[in-house]
Amino acid sequence: MDFLPLNNWIEYDSKPLVIAGPCSAETEEQVMATARQIATIPMVKVFRAGIWKPRTRPGGFEGVGKEGLQWLKKVKNETGLLTTVEVAKPEHVEQAVEAGIDILWIGARTVVNPFSVQELAEALAGIDIPILVKNPVNPDLTLWIGAIERMVKTGHNRIAAVHRGFSQLEKSNYRYPPLWEIPIELMRLMPGLPVICDPSHIGGSTSLIQPISQQALDLEMQGLMIETHIDPTHALTDAKQQLTPQSLVSILNSLIIRDSNGTYETERNLEVLRKDIDNIDDQMIQLLARRMEIAHEMGVYKCDHSITILQLRRWKELFADRINKGLLKGLDNRFLANLLRLVHEESIRIQTNVMCEKENKK
Repeated sequence: MDFLPLNNWIEYDSKPLVIAGPCSAETEEQVMATARQIATIPMVKVFRAGIWKPRTRPGGFEGVGKEGLQWLKKVKNETGLLTTVEVAKPEHVEQAVEAGIDILWIGARTVVNPFSVQELAEALAGIDIPILVKNPVNPDLTLWIGAIERMVKTGHNRIAAVHRGFSQLEKSNYRYPPLWEIPIELMRLMPGLPVICDPSHIGGSTSLIQPISQQALDLEMQGLMIETHIDPTHALTDAKQQLTPQSLVSILNSLIIRDSNGTYETERNLEVLRKDIDNIDDQMIQLLARRMEIAHEMGVYKCDHSITILQLRRWKELFADRINKGLLKGLDNRFLANLLRLVHEESIRIQTNVMCEKENKK
């Protein structure tokens, strides 16, 4: 897939590209007051505002609807900022394009539904407009890729992914934990696809926006979408995660923009560390291969002696023991738990195959 670089369809001089504006367009006065202040911030090139708001439960503020498009049109004419809104239905696409909106984004709750994404893709066919695709609410990389592919198949190449975090049952300091490994894998699988981070939704709190933004830039994400409101305290939606324009300036000025290539000396030093990692990876692969050989031997033994493949008590004891040992070595609990589960699942798969092969030979 050939994606156009971000700076080919949005003009910006300094990195990163910044998209800012309120979670919801509430009144014309609120939108214009926010936009006028945001327009004075050189790094901000695009003004965002939700006018159709999908709410988890009925009764909440669901946006001002089509009326808000005229406010965004006024923002563009007065400030020169590009404008972007979320679209969830084909009629949203039609109305937004007719109003001259510059960029459309597909939200997390829409991306989870391939039927809805396909309807939007068909509505967007033949319309030359940039599209931002947020990750689905649930941590499903395939759904995210699928939504992007649907846009590509209808002739679009001005596409960027927006990382806004994922829902999880586990308690977290984040509103939507970032699970950085998922957007990193997206970048690996879809090279050239621009990725923008939405630290507002990930953090759910203004105090977390700066560190999340810095980490996103350190992971080579090319832009930030940050919710900004003239009066966040009285915002009708997501008040806790919206910055004032003044706070936005402070955060943007604090960000460190690192060189992705580095100097000859830094590259030389990194190469030494990379070789160490390569050697360790080789050792891990050899150890994993040997572990799976032993799992195969265990499968044969269990089959010969009519022993069940899964011994739950043993697995629980092993899991707890390895977690404790890992914690003593400073390993992250969630990372280690996921790794242990993957290794155990592969071991069970191998032993199951052994059982099946022996049964088929009888």
